[in-house]
Amino acid sequence: ITAVVIMLIDAFSKRGAHRANATTAMIGLVLALISVATLGRVGVGSYFAGMVVVDPIRIFFSITILIVAILVVLLASQFLSDEGLPPGEFYSLIMFATSGMLLLASAGDLVTVFLGLEIASITTYVLAGYRRYDIRSNESSLKYFLLGSFSTAFLLYGMALTYGATRTTNLDGIRQAIASGQIIYPQLLMIGAAMLLVGFGFKIASAPFHLWTPDVYEGAPTIVTGFMGTGPKAAVFAAFLRVFVGSFDVPVEGFGLQLHNTWITAIAVIAILTMTVGNVIALSQKNIKRMLAYSSIAHAGYALVGFVTGNFATVAFYMLAYSIMNVGAFAVIQILARAGDQKTQISDYSGIGFEVPGLSFSLAVFLMGLAGIPPTAGFISKFFVFTNAWESVPALRYLVIAAVINSIISVYYYLYPIVVMFFRPLNPGFVRPRVTRTTALAIILTLLGTFYLGLMPNRLMNAMSKSPSGPQTA
Repeated sequence: ITAVVIMLIDAFSKRGAHRANATTAMIGLVLALISVATLGRVGVGSYFAGMVVVDPIRIFFSITILIVAILVVLLASQFLSDEGLPPGEFYSLIMFATSGMLLLASAGDLVTVFLGLEIASITTYVLAGYRRYDIRSNESSLKYFLLGSFSTAFLLYGMALTYGATRTTNLDGIRQAIASGQIIYPQLLMIGAAMLLVGFGFKIASAPFHLWTPDVYEGAPTIVTGFMGTGPKAAVFAAFLRVFVGSFDVPVEGFGLQLHNTWITAIAVIAILTMTVGNVIALSQKNIKRMLAYSSIAHAGYALVGFVTGNFATVAFYMLAYSIMNVGAFAVIQILARAGDQKTQISDYSGIGFEVPGLSFSLAVFLMGLAGIPPTAGFISKFFVFTNAWESVPALRYLVIAAVINSIISVYYYLYPIVVMFFRPLNPGFVRPRVTRTTALAIILTLLGTFYLGLMPNRLMNAMSKSPSGPQTA
């Protein structure tokens, strides 16, 4: 509704009603956040013939998605003003993308998963190319569209095979069919699960399905990169958990046990590969957006460590912490990069540490958080994920060891921009960038979130831990 209202405001106003669009978008997101936060009163269960589910997975991931969208709306004003781009379409696309993500997080059926994923994906394809006069942005959008469509075909075909094997697209129905042994062609379901794994793997940018990420992140406008690297990833993880942990996690004798062990092993291998590829290649990057692209690949691997335990609380907390820190980092990079993303090389940040201390210290905090250095949210989120995996799945402790080693490797490339900012001479001709009030507010909120989740995470984790760990149906 908010997206449509913004389109109408934009159509009937002479100059695009920039402030009205931003205000309308913010009102819609805040109302949505209040609605999601109070969904628990409705009662845990499935609705609309099982198409939509209300459970802790939906609530916590939906809150993360809406927080990301609110931060992006706060940042969008300066971006659109600096770039001279029309505001109406941008805010509408953000609203439609958020709607798709919320639908994806609430999906109780494979059909709803597909609908939510497509709504979110198509809008982000357009957002990646929103700076349409920039050839890099055009290339980013086209690559994302082509490879995204290819991965969607895998996902859809996997859904079709799963339906053929279980005779239902309802996620709870699939679980019951596997548990009761009512699978006529087990091989069909195995192939379907493998194709679903490929489709989800592309959307969360896990190796070896990550090849689109660096080019798309580098070419897209910085604010869009921050958005699509956090919100959509959180939404896909919610659906990923719901399908694999909620439907395929049936460790019963026979085929159910075979399927469960197979996908656990596959995801463990993918997690190690994802962490290693992301961190090792990030070491050699000179462009900070490209470096953070490989960083996001590595963080998908860390989240997958929590995924194999089946505990949604640690994954949800990790995605919330990662999203806040990542959006904050891209907010600072957007300001320093100037219009058209002119300055995104790490060398462009030489000596700015004490010239723009607010921005440089903020970026340093976010980078240290992403590296997992205390007392930031990055440290405590990794701590929860790694300790839970170590204690609950002893057979996969090698996965935790690999994650810790990769975290140590990542410290180098996260600290390198900090060294450049504070210990290198200032580049000649440096001009202080302007920072609007809404942009400053977004950075302050992300800083507060980074330290709050790092220093006082217990209240949120206790709320998650008291909730059922899996999807519930009425």
